[in-house]
Amino acid sequence: MIDPGERLEQMTRVLREKGCRLTPQRLALLKIIARGDGHHSVDQIYELIKTDFPTTSLATIYKTLSLLKDMGEVLEVNFAHLGSRYDGNKPYPHPHIVCTKCGQIIDSDFDALAELSLEMARKTGYQITHSQLNFFGRCPKCQQEG
Repeated sequence: MIDPGERLEQMTRVLREKGCRLTPQRLALLKIIARGDGHHSVDQIYELIKTDFPTTSLATIYKTLSLLKDMGEVLEVNFAHLGSRYDGNKPYPHPHIVCTKCGQIIDSDFDALAELSLEMARKTGYQITHSQLNFFGRCPKCQQEG
């Protein structure tokens, strides 16, 4: 995991360089996704932000995440049973491990993904633009619960 403070500074610097405003709501969103303590949904981010900024709209959350995604500062990961989740700590393709019971998502340190993409491109002739690799199962906590 990247240091959340460094990641927050990097994202704010990119937004400033692109001429984007850093509103208190936008900064709160950046802090949430820079932490790397989960892959939050829009609704989860909204619930966390509206505690301190009750007038924040869902549209603001969607627009900010879309802007960050377009800038390459957030990774959107789609899961059929969980919907879209956002990762601002590691905004590049990387594998995830997903609990099929509680929905917990964690990052996996699987360095071979880049090599796998290169091999796939070489064997197929495709120009690989992005990838998504996910593993599904039950987390240790859910295993203990039965």
